[in-house]
Amino acid sequence: MATIHIGFDDTDSPAGGCTTYIAALLVEKLQKMGVIFKDYPNLVRLNPNVPWKTRGNGALCLRIECNTDLVEEIFDIVTDTVEKNSQLGVKNTDPGVVFLRGDTIPREIRIFARETIQSIVTLKHALKLLRRFGAEALGYGSRDGLIGSLAAVGETLEGDHTFEVIAYRTPKYLGTFRQVDPTSVREMDKKMRALTFNNVDPERRRVLITPRGPDPILYGIRGETPEAVVKAHEMIESSEPVERWAVFRTNHGTDAHLKRAKDIKEIKPYKPVIARGFVASAPRLVPKRHRIFSLKDESGEIDCAAYEPTGTLRKIARNLIASDQVEVCGGVRPASKDNPITVNLEKIRILKLAPKLKLLNPECPKCGKRMKSKGAKQGFKCWSCGFNSSVSKKIAVEEERGIRPGLYIASPRSQRHLTKPTIRYGKEKTGKLGRMIDYWHSL
Repeated sequence: MATIHIGFDDTDSPAGGCTTYIAALLVEKLQKMGVIFKDYPNLVRLNPNVPWKTRGNGALCLRIECNTDLVEEIFDIVTDTVEKNSQLGVKNTDPGVVFLRGDTIPREIRIFARETIQSIVTLKHALKLLRRFGAEALGYGSRDGLIGSLAAVGETLEGDHTFEVIAYRTPKYLGTFRQVDPTSVREMDKKMRALTFNNVDPERRRVLITPRGPDPILYGIRGETPEAVVKAHEMIESSEPVERWAVFRTNHGTDAHLKRAKDIKEIKPYKPVIARGFVASAPRLVPKRHRIFSLKDESGEIDCAAYEPTGTLRKIARNLIASDQVEVCGGVRPASKDNPITVNLEKIRILKLAPKLKLLNPECPKCGKRMKSKGAKQGFKCWSCGFNSSVSKKIAVEEERGIRPGLYIASPRSQRHLTKPTIRYGKEKTGKLGRMIDYWHSL
């Protein structure tokens, strides 16, 4: 028997296509050959900040066991399926396929995968690892898809992970409005809220499981266990048929992309970051209702942006003041002609609030009423009882801030695939995958 890890990426484009759909097709084809799946298809979201990412920036890996005499046929089936279902010929769509044999993944490839999720890597580095470990690979166009393909092989999801069931449309309905019953989604969300996440935006009641693009996905439901997402899938009602569906194991909702910076000076463009510091000045409002503030530490300052679509996060940013101690999380936008390097906020953790003081006129010592100023350096007068004072001074009173220390996350409608939502804190997983459920894809 042979163990093979099959990674593929960069098959879609803004015009259509979907790498997970290719995985679902391959699951059915390979299972008919008697292949044993050692894991659910692994859906690995890569660094969401790289400027050359694909639409969803997700790479796939199938981990299988098969008879050695089937290996060559499997290679042919995989490459043929990728070719026929990729957006070949569309600009910046450059698929890659990687085959790595063996029960274990080399440490260097695991490190490469982590770097691909958190940082910037090169095709040259990927090719070097492919040659070093004897992996077979096929790249199209620029061959950039080999980067994500190798990363998907290297990310074995032995740390925190979640699951997603994805249902696909029939060709007849591609490009049309998705006919998923919103009431059934909201009912599912009520019943499965403890084990699924980001089904509905609570602020606008908008359904989030249905994408809006031209891809073949009808809906995707994310959750903590394969049993939970399959059960949730069975609760959804749709006026259009489901062509096929499958469960994926993924790094969705795990914050896998975020890496803590030692200090602000260390922050670099395109690398998602966690950074601590103090608010340098009150947040300012920029066009389209975005809020910008500067974060500082001993090494320097950097702008942080809470954009209008982040909802709750923008409201929290609006109430920050100078000297608040905070921790920010987000992707890093490079400097442009008009703007400096900026952290596009996904989360804010308020560590300590600075006191916000306001000055009030003193109270009258005779009647207790608030006195009024008689003019600059002329003292105060009580207009109720007539008392005058030339020595009374304004008093400083601490205002209620309206926010408290704690973690604040962008509204679900604005959360990236990798952003860990509030409901997932405390549910993190570690260790290898246990026994797979029997019913994890359409037969």
